[in-house]
Amino acid sequence: MIKKRTIPVVLSALLMSYCNTGNVEKLQDGLLIHLQQTAANGPRQVKLQVMTDRVIHVSAGPADTLSTIPSLMAVNSGGPEVEWTSEEKGDTVLLQTKVITALVSRQTGAVIFRDSAGHTILQEAATGSKTFEPVTIDGKALYRVRQVFESPADEALYGLGQPQTGVLNYKGQDVDLTQYNSVVAVPFLVSSRHYGILWDNYSITRFGDDRPYEQLGRLTLYDQDGKAGGLTATYADRQQPSKVYLRQAENKIDYTFLADLEYIPAAFPMAKGQVTWEGSLEPAADGEHKFFMTSSGYIKVWLDGQLVLDKWREGWNPGPSVFRHMLHKGQRHTLKVEWTPESTQAFVSLKWLPPTPDSLRNKWALTSEAGEKTDYYFVYGQTADEVISGYRHITGKATLLPRWALGFWQSRERYKTQEEIESTVQEFRKRQIPLDNIVLDWSYWKEDAWGSQEFDPARFPDPAGMIQKLHDQYHAHFMISVWPKFYEGIPNYKLFDEKGWLYKQNIKDRQRDWIGQGYVSTFYDAYHADARKLFWQLLDQHLFSKGVDAWWLDATEPDILSNASIERRKRLMNPTALGPSTQYFNGYALANASGIYEGQRQAKPDQRVFILTRSAYPGIQRYAAATWSGDIAARFDELARQIPAGINFSLSGLPYWTTDIGGFYVEDKYDMPAPQGAARQEWRELNTRWFQYGAFCPLFRSHGQFPYREMYNIAPADSPEYQSMLYYDQLRYRLMPYIYTLAGNTYHHDYTIMRGLIMDFPADTTVRNIKDQFMFGPALLVNPVYTYQARSRSVYLPAGNGWYDLYTGQYNEGGRHITAGAPLERIPIYVKAGSILPLGPALQYTGQRPADTLTLYVYTGQDGRFTLYEDEGLNYQYEKGKFSSIPLSYNEAAQTLTIGKREGSFPGMLEQRTVRVIKVGRNKATGLQFDQAADTTVTYNGEEQTINIR
Repeated sequence: MIKKRTIPVVLSALLMSYCNTGNVEKLQDGLLIHLQQTAANGPRQVKLQVMTDRVIHVSAGPADTLSTIPSLMAVNSGGPEVEWTSEEKGDTVLLQTKVITALVSRQTGAVIFRDSAGHTILQEAATGSKTFEPVTIDGKALYRVRQVFESPADEALYGLGQPQTGVLNYKGQDVDLTQYNSVVAVPFLVSSRHYGILWDNYSITRFGDDRPYEQLGRLTLYDQDGKAGGLTATYADRQQPSKVYLRQAENKIDYTFLADLEYIPAAFPMAKGQVTWEGSLEPAADGEHKFFMTSSGYIKVWLDGQLVLDKWREGWNPGPSVFRHMLHKGQRHTLKVEWTPESTQAFVSLKWLPPTPDSLRNKWALTSEAGEKTDYYFVYGQTADEVISGYRHITGKATLLPRWALGFWQSRERYKTQEEIESTVQEFRKRQIPLDNIVLDWSYWKEDAWGSQEFDPARFPDPAGMIQKLHDQYHAHFMISVWPKFYEGIPNYKLFDEKGWLYKQNIKDRQRDWIGQGYVSTFYDAYHADARKLFWQLLDQHLFSKGVDAWWLDATEPDILSNASIERRKRLMNPTALGPSTQYFNGYALANASGIYEGQRQAKPDQRVFILTRSAYPGIQRYAAATWSGDIAARFDELARQIPAGINFSLSGLPYWTTDIGGFYVEDKYDMPAPQGAARQEWRELNTRWFQYGAFCPLFRSHGQFPYREMYNIAPADSPEYQSMLYYDQLRYRLMPYIYTLAGNTYHHDYTIMRGLIMDFPADTTVRNIKDQFMFGPALLVNPVYTYQARSRSVYLPAGNGWYDLYTGQYNEGGRHITAGAPLERIPIYVKAGSILPLGPALQYTGQRPADTLTLYVYTGQDGRFTLYEDEGLNYQYEKGKFSSIPLSYNEAAQTLTIGKREGSFPGMLEQRTVRVIKVGRNKATGLQFDQAADTTVTYNGEEQTINIR
């Protein structure tokens, strides 16, 4: 946390009041600037609030008074302690801290941010930087708000949550920030220019070019015969393409939502059919045209004969894709789209935008559907870590998860009985596969009692006994799926309904879900504080009291009706306790998680809360919440998209993230009774490659539909796939001293575990667009393999460092690409020179034993440091200073390793341990091996000692 400075004495009189000096009001923590002129739909006043030396809160509005709507994401409201000064120079107002200066034009309200040397860090557009278009929503007067910033050509931009389009650097990109299953909208952006912007708005927001995507018919379309007016749409049989049900000209591809499926030709059997759109398109302008597609089933797209998209998604959960293509005015460009829906509920849409207009070139914008003002936080830092630290200063510390949550979790959709849960954990222990958490997915209740939060006694006769057995006999933890969903008429539904705390539109619609005969349901209003308390009370009474350790919060977008149109989704959650659903559409997951976190901390103040939620929003890290990437496809191309998704999610300030290892849903070739032949081999390799990647995600978790995802159900024990998965599971546990230190640093030092290369190598411009490599902590460069049957891959070793192959110890110079070997059993991992990598003993679960024997791999070539962090691992005593740290340092010139004096203490702390030291160097290529002989072994009792490792 940035240390605050005392306000100058000359300003102390302003702590309780302000003085009005012309058009500038000096407040106790900033300035309120009344503009001299007001443009149409422009701001009338701009407020600067000093949060820290590096964080300025900027808000603006078009009215005579500025809205004081409370923030849901920000918990630190700033304070008067930071030293700052202000000055008026003609038409410019300056506010200055020790680190940054904000300049505001009194004519336009545009803000410029500069560093202490006077260099511009970021500036709003000179004209039209803030616009407010009046809208009335559900009787409430609001604005469609827009904020525009300048963006130099060499800037790179990251964050924005988890869009899942495979894009890493958002410079020049357009991102739809709408919560969906597998798409997480987080309006926080990190720039290569050392700043971040946190956009405090809860409505649907667009980043970049905010023009709405248009139907293809806005282009000039030609059919296969060259006739203008539309593409040739052929609705044919999937197995017999010559069997055509219908052929017609169409000027759009738009089966986007449930309601759009009504327009599928009645004669076309979706589950058996295939649709092809063919022809050409002619633009009205030269340039790079943008295409946005959502699809499920199989989709292929060719432009000018080039295959630009080839994907598959399960029918009920379409995913987004983006691509661009150079088109030329007056020239026809061939287009072919081939869609195989596979089911009666599958979706496809292809929209388009002409080239970015000059007014938006080298700019980026945030545009939100509904707000009472423009509201953002500017965060400056010399490093990306400092920027993320500023984000967490505003929105709250990332709580320290229980240590067991960093081990391996096993899950599937779904364990149907108590016996299945117990026998699965028993099998893990029998096979000595390390495991810390077993997860129970949905439908453990009676079929007609969703929302009861009660186990079906026919299938789970003794849930409390089951959980106790998991704890006491198997030393495993138990996480359970909890939805904010209630079936109409059950007792818990009535408890909420009588208070008016339910969204009722789905009830009025009589919309049935997909279970059994179909049941009518809705969600509770998580924006109501008392509703959140009641929701927790039910979880406490029925689940937490039985020993549940952690919460899996599913469908928190909220997904009341999957694939409903956006307008219908708004109606289904309207109104919220805070206002129109349009205004609060994106923030549900934040509100929902807060109730569970606050409830459990009150119920058991010294048991760490742990939440896994499908959606997220800024600030959710303060509620012990992690996020997974939703119901994704079991495909290699989907695995490839997970890598930039996880990197950008982490760069959004949210440190804990995971995917369904293996992908959630599968193609028919993998489905029941079991994959065979070539499909079986591909299935095993897919899961192996995903598992190798998952071992280096912040959270390590296997989950998915049938086939079952336990490694012994994927491949036999003597297979290379099984042995590889077992190796990476064991490696994860050996690395627990390293991993838990990273987790400790996320709380104590605002650290980020999964690190885009831009974080650690900002001066190396080559890394800016590398989306398939990342750092796992400060030492490990992870390079996942995401191509079937690939046995090597290109790896970039960042400049300014030497790099060691983890498995062989071979040294490589940085600043170059290499072709790295990637046999089926391994993915390329490199260790940065100067790293000190601590390993612990072999474990079957994290609490089995402390790291009483610690192995330190010292990667020489430059000086190195690592500070080992430890605490009790399960409680909140770390918030009260009950933890220890052991500084480790390597001196390259002297060839010495110093184990420093231990600082701090906690109950149960090891007073003494064995430390084994293994040197890795250019002339000593030592690969990591479990339990290999040490070069030096010492006993450490908390006092400093220096070891010569020549």
